[in-house]
This record gives sequence, C-alpha cells and structure tokens, in this order.
Amino acid sequence: MTERLSAGGLGPLHRSVLRTLAEWGPHARRDLAAQMDVPAADVSRVIRDLTAQGLVQDIVVNIGGRHEVVTLTPTGTEALTAMQDDMQSVQDVLLASLTKGERTQLHYLLRRVCATAARVTVVRSA
Repeated sequence: MTERLSAGGLGPLHRSVLRTLAEWGPHARRDLAAQMDVPAADVSRVIRDLTAQGLVQDIVVNIGGRHEVVTLTPTGTEALTAMQDDMQSVQDVLLASLTKGERTQLHYLLRRVCATAARVTVVRSA
C-alpha cells in the first residue's frame, strides 16, 4: 500500500492530512498538526507538497485577526477518493482467501492490537 502511495508522490502522512481535512474540514496548520498529533514542521512540509500538486490550498481568513487556513480542493477530494479506492482494491486482493467472517474477526483483532499499542505509548510517554 505504501508503495502505491509513493508511486503517486504521496506518503502515508500526505494521505492522513487529506483524510483529516476531508473529515474535519479546513484547519490552521498548527491546529491540523495538533489534531493529527504530528510535529508542525512535518505537517507544513506535507502541506507544501499537497499545495504544489493542487490538492489543498491556503485561504486567508480575517476573523479576530489574520489566519491562514488549509482546505481541501476538489482535486484533493478526487485524489483522496482514488487513493481510498486503490487501497480497497489492494485490501481485497490481500484478503481474497478469507471469508467475510474471517475478515471481520481479523479487523476486530487488529483493532484490539492497535488500541493496546496506543495505550502502551501513552503510558510510556507519561
């Protein structure tokens, strides 16, 4: 999956930024970094890449002062949809030998593993 994203010049963080903007709407860069729990410098680099490709745009908003807000463009929405469709096709190929019940069980088990990993990370950082 990562290879497919990379072939399009995008990495997992690029996809995450697009997904976050699609799900939560326009964000200031700093707020986007906080929402994603990613260093602001990394988010700024990704936004530069996405802006260069026309997938996001900066909009200046003057509400209680001047703010730059990053928003998804129609091209960005199309690219995100294409990425999600591509990821779904890869998943379908990888899981073709599993029944629907086995896929459900695998999904459940992976969610448990990820939740445990998240808790361990929080405990270690505290």
